[in-house]
Amino acid sequence: MSLTRVTFSELGLHPKLLRAVEEAGYEAPTPIQSASIPSCLSGKDLLGCAQTGTGKTAAFTLPLLQRVFQASGDQPKLRALVLTPTRELAAQIGESFSTYGKHLDLYHTVIFGGVGQAPQERELRRGVDALIATPGRLLDLMEQGLCKLDDIEVFVLDEADRMLDMGFLPAVKRVVRALPKKRQTLFFSATMPPEIRELAESLLVDPVSVAVAPISATADRIEQRIFFVDKANKRKLLTHVLRQPGVGRTLVFSRTKHGANRIAEHLEKSGIRAAAIHGNKSQGARTRALSGFRDASIPVLVATDIAARGIDVSGVTHVINVDLPNVPETYVHRIGRTGRAEAEGIAWSFCEAEERPYLIDIERLIQQHIPRDEDHPFPPSQPPPPMTELSRRGSSGQRAPQSAKPQRPKRPRPGRGGSQTGHARPEATKDRRRTGGQQRSAKGPSGRARAN
Repeated sequence: MSLTRVTFSELGLHPKLLRAVEEAGYEAPTPIQSASIPSCLSGKDLLGCAQTGTGKTAAFTLPLLQRVFQASGDQPKLRALVLTPTRELAAQIGESFSTYGKHLDLYHTVIFGGVGQAPQERELRRGVDALIATPGRLLDLMEQGLCKLDDIEVFVLDEADRMLDMGFLPAVKRVVRALPKKRQTLFFSATMPPEIRELAESLLVDPVSVAVAPISATADRIEQRIFFVDKANKRKLLTHVLRQPGVGRTLVFSRTKHGANRIAEHLEKSGIRAAAIHGNKSQGARTRALSGFRDASIPVLVATDIAARGIDVSGVTHVINVDLPNVPETYVHRIGRTGRAEAEGIAWSFCEAEERPYLIDIERLIQQHIPRDEDHPFPPSQPPPPMTELSRRGSSGQRAPQSAKPQRPKRPRPGRGGSQTGHARPEATKDRRRTGGQQRSAKGPSGRARAN
């Protein structure tokens, strides 16, 4: 299928979804979105060969939300399942559900292992319209009779080849056997080894095929540097580098929403004007922060990846990764926000000990070593690994392990409310997440909270 570039308004999306897309700052769909969304909305199965960083999450989230919203009734009913290999990816997809579905009267939750299951049980009992899950915890809840997939209408299998690498393929097949035979299946994989192609053929019926190459090259005009530093000294190092000559409009990336808040507060206390932007901020706060960033009254904007996707501000001189992303393609997208329109840009990244596997993945993707800056006042307690070690490990073809630990779950407000999902480091199932924002109107006659 040809990848034709169109506008979001031409894809057949519901006005409430278009409104959310516009508020997120997106102007045009990526190639995989423009190719996939119309087919998904028509109910066709989809085989997508695409990696993280191509816009594939929105390619399946937007049509999934629309189909579930159109079929929803007065009470939530589990109609959609997204299966993904890691809790970090599950949390990011959940954040996308909150961003794109903010004006819809739908509920979703994210479940994964490594945290207590009691909050997840409560959310499932109260009812959700869509579920984002990792295979192991989902099977545990299914075997205990706490999660039934009898009414699933849309099933998304994300990063299928990584499921294979992590040994999840048998678990995936067990989940699939519990799904209704009549359903729509959206299947995404970065590569198509024989086992994955066989799985796709068993799941899909007359699918539409879409293939998109990932972004892997960084612009030559962007000067990159890596700073090895202990986690406890990251904010001190950030303050230090922001005071260097020539540092102008700067976009700072944090892995989590709470981390973004803490960084912005630290900078303000240090006398550096800064604002944070992420999914928990109100639309008014986001607009004020972006306006201040554009007119340079706020020279430093601290963002999470999801919130930053809609930021298109010219004249960004520096991008600083306080936290290295756990998905290497994300690094390319982050630093690409500087050095635009033939201008030069600078990208600095901080790397603590636990993030060194992420650096290996990034350097393998971009096919180069990032120059090191070891002449700073906060050297790491562990000596930086030699370049040869990074090269040897990076060329092994194995993906670095995910070491980010989830934060403790927070209790939702009583009733049918709830806050949005966490970001790259999940805040465990938080646990009831409404796709809409935090404001809600009074309950209607059915007893269900309606979106504003």
